[in-house]
Amino acid sequence: MILHGYWRSGTSYRARIALNLKGLVYETAPVDLRTGAQTSDAYLALNPQGLVPALETGDGLVLTQSPAILEWLEETHPTPALLPTAAADRAAVRGMAALIGCDIHPLNNLRVLKAVRDLGADQAGVDAWAGRWILDGFAALEAQVQHHGEGWCFGGAPTLADCYLIPQIYSARRFNVDLTPFPRLLATEARASLHPAFMAAHPDNQPDGRPDAD
Repeated sequence: MILHGYWRSGTSYRARIALNLKGLVYETAPVDLRTGAQTSDAYLALNPQGLVPALETGDGLVLTQSPAILEWLEETHPTPALLPTAAADRAAVRGMAALIGCDIHPLNNLRVLKAVRDLGADQAGVDAWAGRWILDGFAALEAQVQHHGEGWCFGGAPTLADCYLIPQIYSARRFNVDLTPFPRLLATEARASLHPAFMAAHPDNQPDGRPDAD
């Protein structure tokens, strides 16, 4: 498999976590969003939307959109499971993942932040914009983890919700968001920081990673 992504992209990050949790071997193909590599003819032939990630599965299939990639991984490589057994529990995990994937992350991705800057916002304004949606979402997620979590977002093992949470916490720190109101989310992050799958997926550990980048 080949994962086309960007080292600091939250969607690429969550895909790496899931691949690692499944114990799958994959090749990383960097797509530098800063230089516009996602708009090249070669990449658009792979993913016409020009977004990351894209996963080549090795049998001619190309998957786009990280929720679809993570669900495909769960369906085709069910062990270890990233969704609980009971339907209600699976819905709860998917709800937490969607809270981040639908209501937080899209409002602080690169192209949206570029649009905010085009409207005249400076870096403080960009941070305030991103922080508003992160804080609202994390407040709800903190309550859900309090109800469902036993060391992770749901129960005592990583699920799809954790694949979404950890990259979003990484983004929150980039935007100088105060995370002290969310002790359960921070505890989950601390646990993930010691887990090999999450460690290997961290942006700083990617071949195209630049920890000192803008």
